[in-house]
Amino acid sequence: MKFRISLLLGIIIFSAATANAQVMTQDSIFNVINAYRYFKEVDNLSINVPTVVEVPFADEFIERFDFAVLDKTTNSFEPHFFRQERFVNQIPISVRANSGLSVADYLVDNNVNTYAEFDLSENEQGRVQIVLTSVYPITSSALTTLLDNYVALPSSVEIRATISGIERIVLANRRMDQQTIRFPQTTSNRWVVTFIYGQPLRVTELRLIQENAAETSSRTLRFLAQPGHTYRIYFDPDRQAAPPVGEAGNLAISEGVLQIAYVSPRNNPNYTIADMDKDGVSDLRDNCVSVANSDQEDINSNGRGDTCDDFDQDSIMNNKDNCPNLPNRDQRDTDDDGLGDVCDKEESRVTERYPWVPWIGIGFAALVLIVLFALTFRSSRSKTTQNHQ
Repeated sequence: MKFRISLLLGIIIFSAATANAQVMTQDSIFNVINAYRYFKEVDNLSINVPTVVEVPFADEFIERFDFAVLDKTTNSFEPHFFRQERFVNQIPISVRANSGLSVADYLVDNNVNTYAEFDLSENEQGRVQIVLTSVYPITSSALTTLLDNYVALPSSVEIRATISGIERIVLANRRMDQQTIRFPQTTSNRWVVTFIYGQPLRVTELRLIQENAAETSSRTLRFLAQPGHTYRIYFDPDRQAAPPVGEAGNLAISEGVLQIAYVSPRNNPNYTIADMDKDGVSDLRDNCVSVANSDQEDINSNGRGDTCDDFDQDSIMNNKDNCPNLPNRDQRDTDDDGLGDVCDKEESRVTERYPWVPWIGIGFAALVLIVLFALTFRSSRSKTTQNHQ
């Protein structure tokens, strides 16, 4: 009997653990795919053995070449290999910044894992001027700015280009509300991009879309498909996303690769704009990325939300400062009332530190009143008794 009960309990515990693991798996999958804006379905594959499948991506405009291949049959992510033939006529670009940044080359190294970080003063907006130059003129009408994770877009952007020896404005200073900014088609070999920013700025890539360069002849994604399985390829995330995958075979070998016909992309219904602090304002547009401030209040208009600002210049953000308008790096709070001493009033400290003190006074006053009332009642009663006698 005891054995049956133990066995039944074991089955119940195992079932519960399995259910929890399944929920965790679904959650972990969602935490990856919600970063991607689009997907392609790959199903009805005519294969009898594991086969490397190649999916074309030649016609899509993609900001980030990050992908996630989900095996819908097993609910797991598969390793993949993105293959792109280089532009035949891609024009090399050199870059420098007026801040003397030593890692400015990271802006054009085609590697989203590196970034250039620009300084920001305590209570002022940052301003950086980035100069892109090339030996041969580049024709372009779009600039893509890719950021590191949990970084807001600059407050504004301005683009100038040197045309016939004269520097001209091709995009007047305007609010930056997306990563790809478009402007009238312009041809130049010297471009000046100016960013105004109110929060720490880390740019991973700065790309001028070269319209006079040769078109990409091939851009495909490969992965190892299993017979009878269906797949969904997520692509073009708005931030870096790293799906967990197992060991990968040599997907670069072209022998035995099954090339499938073009598959139209679809909008990802699970896509969620990055919002680190969960305040309903996307990271790219949030003036305080790390702390919730749905009101986006910025009383001094410096591009940093008041919650993330430091009004008194004591190196403590307002949301953590117990006296945000007066410097107090020590954050001393003698009466523990949440208000720093430099902002507090001396006469209120005893009662704030010991909130029971006023109640003792009130109790003592009440006791005195009761005693006086009792004495008065007793005196009145004595006089009444004497009168009756």
